[in-house]
Amino acid sequence: MPIHAIITGSTGMVGEGVLLECLAHPDVEQVLVINRKPGGVAHPKLREIIHADFFDLTPIEAQLAGHNACFFCAGVSSVGMNPDVYKRVTYDLTMNVARTLAKTSPDMTFVYVTGMGTDSSERGRVAWARVKGTTENALLALFPNAFMFRPGFMKASPGQKNLKTSYRLFEWIYPLGRTLYPAGFCTLREVGRAMINAARTGAPKRILDVADIVALAKA
Repeated sequence: MPIHAIITGSTGMVGEGVLLECLAHPDVEQVLVINRKPGGVAHPKLREIIHADFFDLTPIEAQLAGHNACFFCAGVSSVGMNPDVYKRVTYDLTMNVARTLAKTSPDMTFVYVTGMGTDSSERGRVAWARVKGTTENALLALFPNAFMFRPGFMKASPGQKNLKTSYRLFEWIYPLGRTLYPAGFCTLREVGRAMINAARTGAPKRILDVADIVALAKA
């Protein structure tokens, strides 16, 4: 079945990398991106909705129907952020989008990007890891076809523009890290392809670490 995917966070590094893979992949027929500001990408497969409030999707809810995959790449760093605010923009925002999609497409593939160190027990001492773990667990309960991606350091894809200064400062580490510690390093091309393959055929695990993502990208 052709993939009709929704992508959030396409103006960020991860979402942009996933978007590029989707636009290039023959099994992805349509892509809908939901952004707060224009992403500046044009493609025959691509449609963009500009919507400022992800806590109120009522005005665009009808346009979200008919999609069989969501690649949720939106996210923020917890560094310097009030814990309650971080929970709101991580758990609350994500679940509002997810519950809206589950109304019309309960069997869709929902892929959520979390990160290494996410705490599935929700009881650890690291606040961001607990929040991510709570979000993962809620998504796994909501969607039968939900997959949690926990990538480490990700190498950007050719042509990406939305790269933070911090990434540009440390991108030189990737070749060394991939060689010495492959469990912590992957490419955004692998992340995007793994998401597409999860939507096409599923995945052997519902929570995927770096090694699982790399293997699924090759499936």
